[in-house]
Amino acid sequence: MKKLMVGMALTATLATAVTPGFGSIGGNQEKAYAATVTYKVTASKLNVRSGAGTTYGIIGSVVKGQALSVMSKSGSWYKINYNGRTGYVSSDYVQASGTATPPAESTTYTVTASMLNVRSGAGTNYASIGSVTKGQKLSVVSKSGSWYKINYNGRTGYVSSDYVQASATASPKLVVDSFKTLGNAQQVILVTADNYDTKSAKIQTFEKVDGKWKQVLTANGVLGQKGFALSKKEGDMESPTGKYTIGTAFGRYANSGTKLPYRKITANDVWVDDSKSSLYNTWQQKPANGRWTSAENMDIPAYDYGFVINYNESRTPGKGSAIFFHVGTNYTAGCTATSKEQVVSILKWLNPEKNPVIIQSPVSELDKY
Repeated sequence: MKKLMVGMALTATLATAVTPGFGSIGGNQEKAYAATVTYKVTASKLNVRSGAGTTYGIIGSVVKGQALSVMSKSGSWYKINYNGRTGYVSSDYVQASGTATPPAESTTYTVTASMLNVRSGAGTNYASIGSVTKGQKLSVVSKSGSWYKINYNGRTGYVSSDYVQASATASPKLVVDSFKTLGNAQQVILVTADNYDTKSAKIQTFEKVDGKWKQVLTANGVLGQKGFALSKKEGDMESPTGKYTIGTAFGRYANSGTKLPYRKITANDVWVDDSKSSLYNTWQQKPANGRWTSAENMDIPAYDYGFVINYNESRTPGKGSAIFFHVGTNYTAGCTATSKEQVVSILKWLNPEKNPVIIQSPVSELDKY
């Protein structure tokens, strides 16, 4: 069963020509009528996602009867304007009625006539409000019959599709497309900073779908108080750079839906940071009973949800311990953090069957990967 989110309806009024003719070039008069197109959800609930697929994070919801703006269609997904940002809803649960259809996503529209009239409606009997020239790119909103509805100098205009060439454009290259160290990883969390000394980070997630990388999420995050580490040491307040696998998910509450192995934190849980202990860089439970002299308490708000970054798996003394991806918006002692909402979203997205990795690096050193 696919997850469904709240029903919605979209209406848009477009003028559609009954017979195409030569429209915008000549002055032929022809009858036109107004076509009302409705995009209405047939399910009780419909998710609004950050990308065109169920693997992308949910960015919110719409309520039944709410009017939304469909920008384009990409496969079986509608691209919509959702509260000022881009969202996607599955067309499987949207019933479209009327004659106008949204344009395909990732398509360019180029004028082929030496001059093409832009009209106030979809027909040659509508007044010309301007013109476009050969080779000019158009911002197409939708197609109605043989007419394109376009954005023209801040106004709505219509041009005959007979004199516009629509062609698919290549998807922009993603940073992960150039990585050569990913092996069989099909999910990547990329944490970047402008330089080594900043605590501010950009967090991006990518997933390989049908052999192609797609970006899933972008969020702001924070690093250690002193930024990235050239060579990580215990207590240096710096986050390690490098590529790491992802370990156990954890939290102080019930599993929020991650597919990773999940461990609920108790009041006795600690992470040993005593470099002289044989249990250095491992999750243990109090009391210490002489097994360590220092350990980090796990039962804190920063660890409401998170996951272990598999750093220093050899447990080399003094090289650093307790490196997590967790909740936080200020700075960390050496982990990577972002908002609780984003942590939970990433946890739900992560799939151990896709061999996820996390890469942490200043932007200038991404060519290492």
